[in-house]
Amino acid sequence: MPQLTTFVSAGRRILPNQWDLVAFAAILAVLTAVARSYHGISAPLPAPNESPITLDYWQLPYYAFRTTLRMFAALAASLVFTFTYATLAAKSRRAEMVLIPVLDVLQSVPILGFLSFTVTFFLGLFPGNTFGAELAAIFAIFTSQAWNMAFSFYQSLRTVPRDLDEVARGFRLTGWQKFWQLEAPFAMPGLIWNTMMSMSGGWFFVVASEAITVGDTTITLPGVGSFIAKANDEGNWSAIGAAVLTMGIVILLYDQLLFRPIVAWAAKFRVELSVSQDVESSWVLNLIKRTHWLRLGVTPVFAALRGVSLLPLRLPLVAPTRSRSSDEPSRLIDAIWVLIVIAVAAWAAWLTITYIATELNWDEVLHVFVLTFYTLIRVIVLMALATVVWVPISVWIGLRPRWAEAVQPIAQFLAAFPVNLLFGAAVSLVLAFNLNPNIWLSLLIVFGTQWYIVFNTIGGAAAFPNDLREAVANFRIRGWRWWTQVIIPGVAPYYLTGAITASGGSWNASIVAEYVKWKDHTVVAQGVGSYIAQATDKGDFPRIVLGVAMMSLFVTLFNRLFWRRLYAIAERRLRL
Repeated sequence: MPQLTTFVSAGRRILPNQWDLVAFAAILAVLTAVARSYHGISAPLPAPNESPITLDYWQLPYYAFRTTLRMFAALAASLVFTFTYATLAAKSRRAEMVLIPVLDVLQSVPILGFLSFTVTFFLGLFPGNTFGAELAAIFAIFTSQAWNMAFSFYQSLRTVPRDLDEVARGFRLTGWQKFWQLEAPFAMPGLIWNTMMSMSGGWFFVVASEAITVGDTTITLPGVGSFIAKANDEGNWSAIGAAVLTMGIVILLYDQLLFRPIVAWAAKFRVELSVSQDVESSWVLNLIKRTHWLRLGVTPVFAALRGVSLLPLRLPLVAPTRSRSSDEPSRLIDAIWVLIVIAVAAWAAWLTITYIATELNWDEVLHVFVLTFYTLIRVIVLMALATVVWVPISVWIGLRPRWAEAVQPIAQFLAAFPVNLLFGAAVSLVLAFNLNPNIWLSLLIVFGTQWYIVFNTIGGAAAFPNDLREAVANFRIRGWRWWTQVIIPGVAPYYLTGAITASGGSWNASIVAEYVKWKDHTVVAQGVGSYIAQATDKGDFPRIVLGVAMMSLFVTLFNRLFWRRLYAIAERRLRL
């Protein structure tokens, strides 16, 4: 009898349980959908200006899955970019001198600026095949995701607590071990929140990435974005409503199936000496923990990854501390490096000026300078308003994990809501009440970019050490003093990361917010965004280059003279 009991118990451990069956069914459904989408991706490219999109509601699930695949492909590329680019910038002082200004420029270059010059390249890689257009769309979505994640990871690597860094040195961890055992885990909470924001940012620009228009040529890919573009052109409000509903369902699904489990898992990486009373949870994570075969299958994979992270590799950028004399940078090498950077920048500027001068004169340059200044004023005012409104709300949410769990999918949906859907209402209101478009269209700029501040501040408040919160409560620090001396300094590095990205995103959003089309009506606000949008519609590449270059110059100077100075103060004086 005992032998029979042992045999039955062993059989139960070998056989899959009901939770394994649920997990396998979900995995099989995803693989089936991917296989179906592959046929569309490898199909011949439709003729230019021929749209394969129909406003048939039954096609929306297929369109939604095609869009989701593009976004996750772009997200994978963004993660690779983040872990390489941001790490190099954080670990090498000389690389930082180049990479961070370049990142400032890249996040300010509008998505239309990328599309104008990359569509031809990607189509040339796979002539006559849809895959080239798919790569162009994925790259466009990548440009709306990567910069935010890179800034977040860079900020986290630069603000690792000093005591933990000293512990890593005490254990003589190599650069490779220190990165995977300390720095990457410390950066996880902020990176995850910014990854969610980046996914929403991809939705925000999905219309431009799936319905690509450069000059007289339009290439349309099946997806929710192109469905919205077609419904928007026809003024079909019921189709727009169906697309928004589909988008909300998709966001809710990947939030519950992917991001909520990751947020709950990453809670263990918080830096705190006492345990918080509120613990994140996820029904999907609980389901995975109850499976048998699935856990047996992934355990060796995680064990192998952990073994790789513990390899005693020594990387030149993260080598152990050397003697003080060898740590001091060589002024000669610094001078040579700075001269090289200046020479390359001057060469790039000369090429740009030469290209622009072929068709444009200095009066046009002065005109674009004034237009860029108008957009700058809009961005400054909107960033100030978003800060005053959203920082207190985000701190309150971030300090309450249960509320953060409930608000997370709602915030993702609002951040993902394409501003194009507001064009009809915006144009109608401006025309009906004879409003000034230079003022009222400005609100469209901040509609999608304010969420960078929200997500980063929530992430900063959620990562605020619980032991410090308990100490503050014991000392009865409340009210205005609590805000100015405790929580604002605590979340400042996170907020500044979000504000820098939101500022760059606002410049990007000005492309679609300052030049609004609805049916036969067009409303234009004065600014560099409308200048670039109109040049793109006409396929006027010299003006596109001039507008993008002027916008990049303004963003770089604004970040260098304002945001980076604040960030340096936060990094130096407000580091935990």
